[in-house]
Amino acid sequence: MNALFILNAAPYGSELTYNGLRLAAALAKRQHNHVRVYLMGDAVNTANAHQKQLANHANLLPLLQELMGDVSGQVAACGSCMDVRGLQAEDMLGGIHRGTLEELADWSEWADKFMVF
Repeated sequence: MNALFILNAAPYGSELTYNGLRLAAALAKRQHNHVRVYLMGDAVNTANAHQKQLANHANLLPLLQELMGDVSGQVAACGSCMDVRGLQAEDMLGGIHRGTLEELADWSEWADKFMVF
């Protein structure tokens, strides 16, 4: 199965992004699944490599790293969403690339399943 996850929510403050990444990682571990994650809106902050870990908060960076380390996983961050939030490519976790709306359209056509958080 080809699964596309579009994450829109801020990484902290709700559990939407956390749960989306957990499900994406679980699917990526299964044989014959291919997972792509597209971060949009406030979710681009999930990939900010300069985050400080706070006590009693889930750290989402390891989940992203797990997805990118899997042969079947790819992660992109919306370029215009990054610009609005002042994020540069060098601010992002290694392996996450600056995405475009055209790429998201391509990924949408590639996907058998589409999940939005």
